[in-house]
Amino acid sequence: MSDAVTPQHPTAPPAAPGAGTGRPDRMRLHVVLPSEAGTMPAPELVRLAREAEELGYAGVWLPDHLLPPGPYGRPPEGYGGVYEALTTLAFLAAATERLTLGTSVLIAPLREPLLLARQSATLARLSGGRFVLGVGVGWQPYEFAAAGVGFGDRGARTDRTLRLVRHLHAGAGGPYDDGQVAFDGRAVFQPVPREPVPFLIGGNSDAALRRAAEFGGHWQGVGLTTGQFAERAAELARRAASRGTRVTAGTRIGWDGPDRTVADVAAEVADWEAAGAADLGVWFGSADAGFADRMRALAERTGVTGGRVAR
Repeated sequence: MSDAVTPQHPTAPPAAPGAGTGRPDRMRLHVVLPSEAGTMPAPELVRLAREAEELGYAGVWLPDHLLPPGPYGRPPEGYGGVYEALTTLAFLAAATERLTLGTSVLIAPLREPLLLARQSATLARLSGGRFVLGVGVGWQPYEFAAAGVGFGDRGARTDRTLRLVRHLHAGAGGPYDDGQVAFDGRAVFQPVPREPVPFLIGGNSDAALRRAAEFGGHWQGVGLTTGQFAERAAELARRAASRGTRVTAGTRIGWDGPDRTVADVAAEVADWEAAGAADLGVWFGSADAGFADRMRALAERTGVTGGRVAR
């Protein structure tokens, strides 16, 4: 759920699709799909997503990098996102029925905002409301320079993008003018999703917490200890309460080799639940090096059912 591991919407964020039968107070467990090798055939992603659904995981997620300055591969040395995330999730929507489908995370300031609004609304319609738009501001200056986009104002660009997406998804039209995108009352936006697509905001900074509290939905901390995560989640809860929004807190981890046992990883899963994580995404390594085996082993060990851990 980042490849390193809304206007205001004051109602509670929707429960993750696919998470209907587990105890509602238990943590949701997700799969971060492998997208680090250009040689991996696309049907392998379908196979893994379908198996994740059968095993009882809550959702599947894909990272995003448009043009990294180094090879795709195992993080943190390599980059994730060989398969463009939104296109691939549309592909997976047709092959699955219950899983949440999300980006973890899309680099929002590198995307044209009107197009992103259309793509995300279309994904929501195609998937039956299962899509979550996970976004971050980005951290690699090279990609911004290559795309001709300013790096210094990426946070402000992200805010404008999210406000526009939520405005259009709520069925509002023109006139609209945020200083970058402007249209009058003739503008027609379709398809309007049944509910605005929920956002997941990635990042540990105060700005990320402010953004998550403003738009509601979900927040994903990255690279934190459980103690640091609990502190940031508490700060987020304070900010959300002051705005009248609700935000669930989560993170992601990796298990990609034989140096750790399933018991070790299951213990880490329990630690994150104890720290207050409502959602945990797990990246199981490359597709051709035991990803499916580790995904199965963790599902069995945690007893995941209806998207939630059971033990």
